[in-house]
Amino acid sequence: MRPGDLVLLRGELGVGKTTLVRAMARALGVEGPVTSPTFTLSQRYAGRIPVVHVDAYRLGGADDEELGLLLDGGDEALTVVEWPEALAGGLPEARIAVDMVHGGRDRRLVRLASPEPDTRTELARLVDDLRARHRHTEPGAGPPPGG
Repeated sequence: MRPGDLVLLRGELGVGKTTLVRAMARALGVEGPVTSPTFTLSQRYAGRIPVVHVDAYRLGGADDEELGLLLDGGDEALTVVEWPEALAGGLPEARIAVDMVHGGRDRRLVRLASPEPDTRTELARLVDDLRARHRHTEPGAGPPPGG
């Protein structure tokens, strides 16, 4: 991820969107608590790349001024928006869209998409690498015992 990127996170309640944001923030050098901004709507974290975390769950839309305040990261921060559909198409095009679905117990199906061919290629490489390192012995099985 790089400054100025916009990432949209979609998925039902409890699927792990905020957990994913926390992992992204940690990877970018953010220390301290990273929590859901459901009631504050937006939270900014300092790291190697600043992270703006927006949770639009409680919004029924946002006018241009509100949206500008929520996305107050500009070109210097990575902006991650949970529940982007609540902002009714007022968002700029995202570099990456992430759709998360419960897969039962502690499993999740994560779909990554991007309008940028280079980003799609990099995402495919990342997924291939993850699959190679986390092979399961049977389809749908969890990690092997002890691993």
